[in-house]
Amino acid sequence: MVKEVSGQELDRLVAEKRTLICDFWASWCGPCRMLGPVMEQMSEEFKDRAEFVKVNVNENGDLAASLGIFSIPDVYLFEDGEVKAHSVGFLPEEEMREWIEENL
Repeated sequence: MVKEVSGQELDRLVAEKRTLICDFWASWCGPCRMLGPVMEQMSEEFKDRAEFVKVNVNENGDLAASLGIFSIPDVYLFEDGEVKAHSVGFLPEEEMREWIEENL
């Protein structure tokens, strides 16, 4: 399951050096809505290797700006307190799976 978190909660999870895959999204974004079910599927497949969260950029604009997020959806992989990788735009299920496998 992909849990929606605030920017402050995301900062805490990253500081705890958890392995996170975070979907930065907005409700008005069509590609974000298309990516939602893909991320839910990935959260089940990779639940033993990473936590899946999502952050609404409309509610957490300062965090999005600090990360340089200008286009959504934007998926970030955080590992050991750092950004390890990110992917901008919608990826279909198989491509998202490949991206996660390559970067975990």
